[in-house]
Amino acid sequence: MPQGIEKALQSLNERLTARALRIWQGERPTASQQNIYEGYEHLLSPEAVLRARKALGNSAMGRRIFHTLVGHSLQYQVAPYENELFTWMKGAAAHINGEKIYFKDILYWCQKRSDTASRRILEKESSSLCKFLKPFALEYWQFFLQLLAEEFGYQNYTSYCKDKKLLDYEHYVTEVRTLLEATSSLYFRAMEQWVERTLGLPLHELNRFDAIYLLGLAEFDIFFPQSPTLPELLAFFDHWHIDVLHTPALHLDIDFSPRKGAQAMSFALRIPDNVYLVMNPQGGWIDVETLFHEMGHALSTVYTSADLCAPEKDFYPSNTLSETYAFLLQNMSLSPYFLRRYFELPEEHIETLSYHKTLKDLAVFRRYAGKFLAEYEMFSSGDMASGEAYARILKEHTGFTYKPETQLFDLAPEFYSLDYLISWMAEATLEGVLVNTLGPEWMFKEAAGELLRKWWSQGNQLELRDFFAHNGLGEIDGRDLLQRWTSVIQSSSP
Repeated sequence: MPQGIEKALQSLNERLTARALRIWQGERPTASQQNIYEGYEHLLSPEAVLRARKALGNSAMGRRIFHTLVGHSLQYQVAPYENELFTWMKGAAAHINGEKIYFKDILYWCQKRSDTASRRILEKESSSLCKFLKPFALEYWQFFLQLLAEEFGYQNYTSYCKDKKLLDYEHYVTEVRTLLEATSSLYFRAMEQWVERTLGLPLHELNRFDAIYLLGLAEFDIFFPQSPTLPELLAFFDHWHIDVLHTPALHLDIDFSPRKGAQAMSFALRIPDNVYLVMNPQGGWIDVETLFHEMGHALSTVYTSADLCAPEKDFYPSNTLSETYAFLLQNMSLSPYFLRRYFELPEEHIETLSYHKTLKDLAVFRRYAGKFLAEYEMFSSGDMASGEAYARILKEHTGFTYKPETQLFDLAPEFYSLDYLISWMAEATLEGVLVNTLGPEWMFKEAAGELLRKWWSQGNQLELRDFFAHNGLGEIDGRDLLQRWTSVIQSSSP
């Protein structure tokens, strides 16, 4: 029975991912979400899922298969609600100075084409749109939570996520609050200076769309060299004996298309044989960060050992290990060593960019921390509708204003904000291992590629903390990340 379920789940993963890939590329999907599950309905009923749990047992691999099956069962049942929500969202657009800005384009528009006045209009327009769409989002979540409780016996959403990821969310609430408190003075002092200098306004007058503009680093694109281009940047991986452009399993879709959204994404249809990286370049430093972040996902996937079984490579409850690799390569791409050697920037530009990139990272970390705390409070209280805690907590920890009605449209499933936070902490520790082992310019050494491929080959067979323990990489906490922020922000001047 487990072997049959594994094959079915691999097929369903591939079908669902292929559909998502086409949507992300701006193409019309070849199959509806309901049609994807055609022929597998007998596996997806709650009764069949619960019978499978008994047959699979409580081993680590059995739990992975079970939760992959639960995920598809939930997806199958909520598809009509999800389709209705996304149908309305697809056509939703803010009207700004005679131009329509669709949801999928807000990120790029804020980063590259907005000004302070137009971002004020966007705040009002998006608030109205979210108020209109909110009933559809609430209906989706209410049905989803009802399924968890009535069909699968979970007390609440947090208990479901805890059972799947084996994370102690109460512990992380305390740890995240401690990190927020430790960085509060550092962050607000530096951020107040940045916004006053760049936007000429105090932080308390700025909103989340101002933050998107600021953290896109567009003001520093004047430093961006004409060469290398994004495809040429991929030649960097020659240092690690990785020929990215001729890796058969890796398919790169990194040309601009108006059909795509601004957010990049990697899609593993079958690990390690068929992986897509989809990116819609916008120009400037944000493209460099984006490209290398997604390459961290993609390379760790295509270098996963093909000898691993499906639960060890295809079925994993958390994406924290992959995100750790993604943050590692992203941070590397704007490090002083990379900027100096690969982009040949003058030292004053390196200092300025490194300072603001580090402050950006701290700002984004605090945003994800605020999101996690707000989502934890929302799901604990069962109040999905108000959004007041979301607006209050995000304002408290970032300084930027968030509207309560936007909460459900800024919500990543399964507390993914915490996954980001854990991965960011792990990345800082992993970078420290590479620096101590190979030196500060580790990224240009062949041995770095050898070490990373060794780690990547292990796939997802171990959860992040077990992976660190197995490979002797140390403890995952916020100390290395805190040291990075403090050393750069306190010692550097804008």
